[in-house]
Amino acid sequence: MSVNNAMTVDFLSSAYGGESMAHMRYTIWGDSAEKDGYPNIARLFRGIAYAEWCHAKNHFNVLNDKVEDKTVVAGAVFGHTNIVENLQGAIDGELHEIDQMYPVYLETAKFQKESDAQRSFHYALEAEKIHAKMFKDAQDMAKQQKDIGSETIYICPICGFTEIGDNVEKCPVCGAKKEIFKSF
Repeated sequence: MSVNNAMTVDFLSSAYGGESMAHMRYTIWGDSAEKDGYPNIARLFRGIAYAEWCHAKNHFNVLNDKVEDKTVVAGAVFGHTNIVENLQGAIDGELHEIDQMYPVYLETAKFQKESDAQRSFHYALEAEKIHAKMFKDAQDMAKQQKDIGSETIYICPICGFTEIGDNVEKCPVCGAKKEIFKSF
């Protein structure tokens, strides 16, 4: 994998930073949800944290030959309060990626004919759409002081596609077989 255009390098670096922070934020919020009596929302946070790690890994791997010191500017939600507000932070972060960040990054990569970056951005964008809905559904339950269901959460380790329940035989985003999915 290789990237030739500086703007796409900057976007990959920024996306790597944002996904890395999302991974950590969701891990922390998962621990908090567990402590507050929401073990299934905690699993959701941890599962999606893994998906964000997959996105960061993909962006990092596309940058594999760009070894350099770099200051990374990435949008992020900060703060740690209660389950409903933490879920709102997650929703806001996902919506930022869906509505603003990844569409611009993806179109730039297409314009610059950066196929590896296109794939990495596409994978992340498709997964983030699912994550936003899952977090919103979890928030609706938390507002009623209820946890989500206990169905297994499956994450594709290639693209971060996320599924609650055993509903797919292969990843609809990247085509990976269900057997390699990680479960939470």
